[in-house]
Amino acid sequence: METGSCGDPGRESEPADAGGALRVRVEDSVFAVDRALLTHNCEYFRALFRSGMRECREEEVHLRGLRACGFLVTLAVLRGERPALSADQIVAAIECAAFLQVGLLTAHLADIVSSDNCLLMYHAAAVFGLLELHHRAALFICDMYDDLREEAARGLPRELLRYVESLTPNSFVAVGTHSPAVDLLHDSCRTLCYLDEGEKDWKYLTNLPTDASTSMAGLTVLSNKLYIVGGVRGVSKQVVESCFCYDALTNEWTTFASPHQPRYNFTLVGHEDRLYAIGGEYRRAITSSVEAYDIATGAWSFLCQTPRPVADAARAKAMSRIFVCFWLPMETTDIYEYVPGRDEWVLITTLVRTQSYGHCMVAHRDNLYVMRNGPTDDFLRCLMDCYNITTGQWTALPGRYINSKGALFTAVVRGDSAFTVNRMLTLEYAIGGGTWKPRREIKGFPRSGSVWTFLLRLPKTRKGTAERGVRDSDGQDSTDNPHPA
Repeated sequence: METGSCGDPGRESEPADAGGALRVRVEDSVFAVDRALLTHNCEYFRALFRSGMRECREEEVHLRGLRACGFLVTLAVLRGERPALSADQIVAAIECAAFLQVGLLTAHLADIVSSDNCLLMYHAAAVFGLLELHHRAALFICDMYDDLREEAARGLPRELLRYVESLTPNSFVAVGTHSPAVDLLHDSCRTLCYLDEGEKDWKYLTNLPTDASTSMAGLTVLSNKLYIVGGVRGVSKQVVESCFCYDALTNEWTTFASPHQPRYNFTLVGHEDRLYAIGGEYRRAITSSVEAYDIATGAWSFLCQTPRPVADAARAKAMSRIFVCFWLPMETTDIYEYVPGRDEWVLITTLVRTQSYGHCMVAHRDNLYVMRNGPTDDFLRCLMDCYNITTGQWTALPGRYINSKGALFTAVVRGDSAFTVNRMLTLEYAIGGGTWKPRREIKGFPRSGSVWTFLLRLPKTRKGTAERGVRDSDGQDSTDNPHPA
């Protein structure tokens, strides 16, 4: 790389936030780029413009050793685009992200990690020292290691394999719907269990705190911690004031502040060190209120309200973007994106289906899968539509999907699999080729009633000493009405 020589110490360097065009030469290509764009997003250029070196005042900078295609991808991402990348572009982009220290590009690369490119991403990130992407790709490989083991053994150095094998894959975790009761009463729905895929059984993880409610509450996972906000107790729907956080690494529960607006039956989303409480009900009135909890400061603040009042809205995160379903029975499903940086709601697409609307939504790569009831309110055989956020196209998946006791509405995606569960059966689907195909069956979650599901990375030491598989104590069956976490 060309670093330049020191400038005249008596002459002030150009301000770090100064605008104006700058020519950047990479290989045989010259790019005209706004200085402010580079200053705000690239640590390399920020340091260069503040250094006092001659190059910080010149009209052209020559970057040696990088490839033009990688810098082109960098500029596209800085303009707000989310390009799909070939293998060659991925390597060139990783090189640029590492040398120029472009956080937005690193984040985009992490968003597009998939089973098709994870090994390449992992290896290239290790070579160029892009540690954040290296770790994200390693976690993805760990989650799909059974499928990728042979290919990884052929294509990765031994030390990279050892790092993947040192990690713990995400575990499928479930908890029943629980409303706080008298301390002395044993309530099996307070038990959180994880699926031991090796033994094909559900194992005890922990108990909910006595005062915690998962009935009409908001549940989400962020940074491997489970957050429970609100919920109700009793038929009067008294809102539970305390909020709870479970740390999967330490096996500890803590409490934190409750939202300013009491609410239940709302949507909770975890994103970039914030929790977003969206809509819900209070005193049987549906609200448009939205609040965010800043984990660093421990404070809630009000945000832009939803486009219309909404309760129990399906939501999913795809490519680090937040999507929420708003439906108007019985025909229309609107999908809005909440954009945290601008604090605004944007209508992304509308799905119109006769006598049907979206009940559950999950994301896989850049696809949103919307599960909806079949014809004439048939909830046992659901239909599924796929919306691709890159192309903006809808696709109807062929066939109908068995939704016995609401299992499909508990779908959680890990790698290229979707896990669903009810009392009778845990069913894993393989996602790909424009359809979901049943892959394997394991025993169901041993609890009656509604189920919340999510993913947590559990320490190997704790999983190895986990208690025996749990058994349902009441021996009764019931109609499940599960909710995805």
